[in-house]
Amino acid sequence: MRYLSLVVLLFIVTYTTAQNNVVDKIVAIVGEEIVLKSDIENELLHMQQNQGMTTNILNMRDQIFEEKLIQKLLLAQAKVDSITVTDDEVENQLNSQLDFYIQQTGSQEQLERYFGKPLEDIKNDMRPYMRDNMITQRMQAKIMENVRVTPSEVRLFYKKLNKDSLPDIPAKYEIQQIVIKPRITDVEKERVRTRLREFREQILNGEQTFNTLAVLYSEDPGSAVRGGELGYKTKNDFVPEFSEAAFSLKPGKISKIIETEYGFHLIQCIDRQGDRVNVRHILLRPKISEEEREEAIHILDTITDYIKNQELPFEVAAQYYSMDKKTRANGGLIADENADSKLSRDKIRDAMAIQVSKLKTGEISEPFLDNSLGNEEYKIIKIKAFYPEHKANLEDDWSSFEEMLKRQKQQEVFLKWIREKQENTYIHVDESYKDVKFVYDGWIK
Repeated sequence: MRYLSLVVLLFIVTYTTAQNNVVDKIVAIVGEEIVLKSDIENELLHMQQNQGMTTNILNMRDQIFEEKLIQKLLLAQAKVDSITVTDDEVENQLNSQLDFYIQQTGSQEQLERYFGKPLEDIKNDMRPYMRDNMITQRMQAKIMENVRVTPSEVRLFYKKLNKDSLPDIPAKYEIQQIVIKPRITDVEKERVRTRLREFREQILNGEQTFNTLAVLYSEDPGSAVRGGELGYKTKNDFVPEFSEAAFSLKPGKISKIIETEYGFHLIQCIDRQGDRVNVRHILLRPKISEEEREEAIHILDTITDYIKNQELPFEVAAQYYSMDKKTRANGGLIADENADSKLSRDKIRDAMAIQVSKLKTGEISEPFLDNSLGNEEYKIIKIKAFYPEHKANLEDDWSSFEEMLKRQKQQEVFLKWIREKQENTYIHVDESYKDVKFVYDGWIK
């Protein structure tokens, strides 16, 4: 498991650097996959430059070499199991990664200056390594996909742990919310629909491309820069209305206007791969007037009075009034992507974080604007519970121990797989690398 995390962090930028100073040769063969000396030396150079490493160079070179061997073992097995990634998947991941680097460096020009080459050349350098990394991730996921843990295993795992070495768990909150979205007039909705109808006609008549209109007009900043492309997603990755439309389209076709909680969309299907689809969209959000904002705040003020006067419990008010589909059925309780309602401070951001810092357990906030998801929403929140920093224990931190045990079992499964494949795969290591201190025995035959 450690192997993959290091590759994910380093492989992308390593190979966009010049390789002219390395006298290259093949230093290992795994199946039909080769490891080049430049693969190792350039990655080591990158780590020295970016992490300031001055010691343990030999140990780090050994570690990088073994990680390359494991990657090639995964790639070799992926060929046997016919595990692949499509060109579109690679391009989507590549574009997302480059967008991230552009954000980090400040602009495309600064990124090109950093690497000393145009963006297209950077993409060309990255593309084969991106593909290999995606395949190895998919292969490793397949190896460990059936790992499960039972409650009795979790209890036994906890019982065997040295209690003096248990980690400190940071303070966490349970937060409830009631969300009111400002009303949008029918006139404003029709204005947006009319604009999208114009876009649709321009595309169908060949006057404009979907990509161009998305770049120019879409109000989804995350996808607009990529011509509206969202990448390969499953049905569960979208809200129901969007999902139904996206999965009903054939490649190249354009949807009718779709309304979701985020606004109004035009969708174009790019490709369909099994249970995943890659689409473009143009998102337009209706404009909200000051009068409608004031109305939303007034509604929240009224709800707050009901709760404070004990006419309605917060949970009941959330079920009746909240417009947030994800939390209202659960009394407004917010959970993270893992369905954990205990949130550490790093998962509470922006306007929500400001309100949390003002409140004590049981207190209710004043109405506030939260547009962290791109929508203009007004909320009140309540701190349902606060869990101070503490030593990890099974009663309060069951999910943490469950995840720890699952990772341990995954590592054991992966180690067993490596040993089995070492025995059944042709592996040749160059004489100059046979003194490497390997973590996994079996590379030298």
